[in-house]
Parts: sequence; structure tokens; C-alpha cells
Amino acid sequence: MLDIIQAYENYLVKVKQASENTISSYMRDIRQFSEWMQVGGSSDIVNATQVNIRDYLADLQAQGKSGATVSRCLASLKNFYAYAVSSGFLEVSPVSADIHVQRGEKKLPQILSGKEVELLLAQPSCVDPKGYRDKAMLEVMYATGMRVTELISLNVEDVNLELGIVKCHSGKKSRVIPLYPAAQKALSVYLSDVRSAMISDVSEQALFVNIGGTRMSRQGFWKILKFYQAKAGIEKEITPHTLRHSFAVHLLENGADLGSLQELMGHSDISSTQMYAHMINQKIKNVYQKCHPKA
Repeated sequence: MLDIIQAYENYLVKVKQASENTISSYMRDIRQFSEWMQVGGSSDIVNATQVNIRDYLADLQAQGKSGATVSRCLASLKNFYAYAVSSGFLEVSPVSADIHVQRGEKKLPQILSGKEVELLLAQPSCVDPKGYRDKAMLEVMYATGMRVTELISLNVEDVNLELGIVKCHSGKKSRVIPLYPAAQKALSVYLSDVRSAMISDVSEQALFVNIGGTRMSRQGFWKILKFYQAKAGIEKEITPHTLRHSFAVHLLENGADLGSLQELMGHSDISSTQMYAHMINQKIKNVYQKCHPKA
């Protein structure tokens, strides 16, 4: 029933104001389940039963999907059907409280050390427009802890160099994040001396543009990051989210409180922020076990 699926997507966008990544993840899970129902000869998604839900999760596990992936699919379906009930599409959700999935051990995200961050940020050579742009992008990414989608979505009007802040947007929500001096300087040089020479149209609003003069893409930034990782000789697997995780952990290590970090990260639930405190605790345990003579 495409009507209920479309209605749910509209609800996520307009009412929940969920991030693009959250919406994309939820809708992908729901549409895949809808296709599974139809291919298997079952009735429409709106008529799914508890047996259908259990069989689908079992099928995902049989395909070799990780516990985390199957658990996420279950959460997506649970939220979808809760909406269907609250909106009057259904009377009862087929996702019962006794349906569970073994997530397995959750791996902590990779982070960079302070020295590795400094090494990475030092890689762009400020001798041409691309180098100045890349320097500004990496500095802003680490200075703010933005998601890559938020970074490439920035417009020139979102930057206030005089105050040293940048306004970050996620869906219809926004937050203001300070810039440390080096990031402020790199961005200032890029805006005053470089960007105007890179844009293909004077009406272009994008803060960071590619060599064609239009807005930088996620894939474009990913390639830039991988290039400088290789140039720096950093062996850790670095993704755009690695800088976000590193930003969070480094702030906590230097005395930031969870409430402030939650606001800077744009987390709607503080439980997402608490993961970073757990990472620091785990790091301390590892140091203890490695260094204590009795450990």
C-alpha cells in the first residue's frame, strides 16, 4: 500500500523532522520489506502478520545480515507500524513486544588521535584553489563535528567569520557551532581569495564547491578525505564520520559535558552522545590493563 508508505515518509519529514540519513534508512527498510511481502506472494504490507515479521527477520539472518542490520530493520518496522496504528491505518501492530533480535557485540567507532588529526589537517598544500578549499573543508569538519551531509549543504550565508560561527542545518532543525581560530582562518582565506574563482555561476550559494564550480557531493568529499589519508600515511580506516567521532571524543577528553556535546552534535537523544563517554571509559580500561603491573 504505497499510500501509507508515502504518508509515513511525509510524517518523518514534516512532523518528526528527521535527518536525511534517518529517513533514507527507515524508508529503505520499509520498502524492502514491502517488496519481500509481494515477491513471496503474501498480501500487502498493511496486512502483515507477526508470522510475516518473524519470517522476514529470519530470512535476513539467513542471508548473512549482521545482528545490527537485522535489529535496525526491526526498529524501522516497529516505528512504521506504530505510526500506522496511531494514524488509523491499522488497529494493531504486527510487531509484537516479544520479537527480538540478537544484535551481537556493538563495535565502537574508529577515532583518530590528536596527532593523527594534526597530521591529516596538515596535508592539503595551499598552493592552488583546490588545496585552499580542501584545507578549509577538513578544518571545518573537525572544528564542528558535522555530518558530511551537513557540511556539503552549507551555504555562504551560514558562515559568520566576524563571530567565528557556522550555522548547521539538519532537515528543518539547525544549530550554531563555533570555529576554532585555525578553522576560522582557513575558511576566511577560502572565502576571500579562492571560492569566487572556483564557482561557475555568481548566484551559486554553496559554501564548498567542486572543480566544476557547483556544490560538493558526498562522494567528492569522501575521495578528498581518502586522498589525504593516504598522503598522511594513516593506516586507520578513515571515513567522514571518523572526524565527527574524533571531534566528540576529543571534546569529552578535554572536559566538555555531555549536554553541551549533545547540542553541538545535533543529537535528539542524549543516549547517542553517551556512546562517546563509554568510548573514553573503554580507553581508560585498555590503558589500565596494558600498563598496570597487576592487570
